[in-house]
Amino acid sequence: MTGGCDSAASRVRAMRALGSLLLLGSCLLAPAVAPAGEMRSLDQQVQEIKSDVLGIAKELSLLEERLLYPSGTQVGVFVSLAEGEDFRLDSVQIAVDGEDVAHHIYSFSELEALQKGGVQRIYTGNVLTGPHRLDVTVAGQLASGRDFTGTRSFEFRKEVEPELLGLVLRGDEGEAAVELGDW
Repeated sequence: MTGGCDSAASRVRAMRALGSLLLLGSCLLAPAVAPAGEMRSLDQQVQEIKSDVLGIAKELSLLEERLLYPSGTQVGVFVSLAEGEDFRLDSVQIAVDGEDVAHHIYSFSELEALQKGGVQRIYTGNVLTGPHRLDVTVAGQLASGRDFTGTRSFEFRKEVEPELLGLVLRGDEGEAAVELGDW
């Protein structure tokens, strides 16, 4: 199965390279010397080509996601803060079935976005159908000024359709609480 993903990924890379070459070629086709009437026509053609190339790039991106993360095996993990939380989130680390899959250190602007109700997709990957374990390690500082680090484990079952899991972080007295829900 890995060989199929590798050849699909290399096909996507080749298609992306072709799209980039088309875009570069369309930029280089800008008319250097042409009569005024033909200039407008050439500009329109260049704009149409650019539009086509951008459309192809979008389709390639969607195709790449479908090839790399087929919906039957896809799992996505999202992070958000509980409403009204003001603790400082420093980092979140995610492990699926004991294997580290994601680690993110938050900047001030990212933390501010989460505090305003934003949601971050921290992980997208493939897992087989069946039971799995999700380990979440959170580090930060509570409103009281006390640093915290905590790990929480969750069990989830992957079915045939994509699985979307949401982690809601809350700064309770003394430690951070992590809640898991299906999204």
